Amino acid sequence: MAQDENRRPLASRDSGWARTIARRLSTASVTPNQISMASMVMAAGAGIAFWQAGAASGGSRVALLLAAALFCQFRLLCNLFDGMVAIEGGKQEPDGPFWNEFPDRVADILIFVGVGYGAGVPTLGWAAAAFAVLTAYTRELGRNCGLPADFSGPMAKQHRMAVITAAAVLSLAEPLWSGHNQILGGALWLIAIGAAITAIRRAANIVRKLRAG
Repeated sequence: MAQDENRRPLASRDSGWARTIARRLSTASVTPNQISMASMVMAAGAGIAFWQAGAASGGSRVALLLAAALFCQFRLLCNLFDGMVAIEGGKQEPDGPFWNEFPDRVADILIFVGVGYGAGVPTLGWAAAAFAVLTAYTRELGRNCGLPADFSGPMAKQHRMAVITAAAVLSLAEPLWSGHNQILGGALWLIAIGAAITAIRRAANIVRKLRAG
């Protein structure tokens, strides 16, 4: 099925802890689509936490940044387990391909726009979100042209989440130099530029492979 063909290669999928959790989810009354929907809830939590952290200070800022980092990772866990429950757990659904993709696009927008407004650079947040969505668009465009899914970076989904999670944690040290939101702003620049390069690279791969027949 398309959902199986469009799977991102992940080493964590073969880990013992992931297989154990996926097996338990598969035997529970949880559907892959529900897990995919939950990823949007996690992303909304991250976006709100980033937004609120922008104007917070002291312990409140620490708690919000840590919550944002955790929600970003929970989003990735949802992305991991929806596919494992669907395929390894044998619970694929007819509308699975839609829920495999749509929530990811919403999640990227919620997180990066939240970071942008929190860091006082909303335009940059929207730019990072737009280029993140564009990376997925070029991947799906390649598939629609009959090519295998291209998950190449340098700023694929897992890379974007790694950068923004690391930025949230590193931002905890900003009071040491009287800083505030500079690290998150820098992370948005890195994500926006990296995602743009990723989209261009994937687009070039499509053209090259199509010309090669």
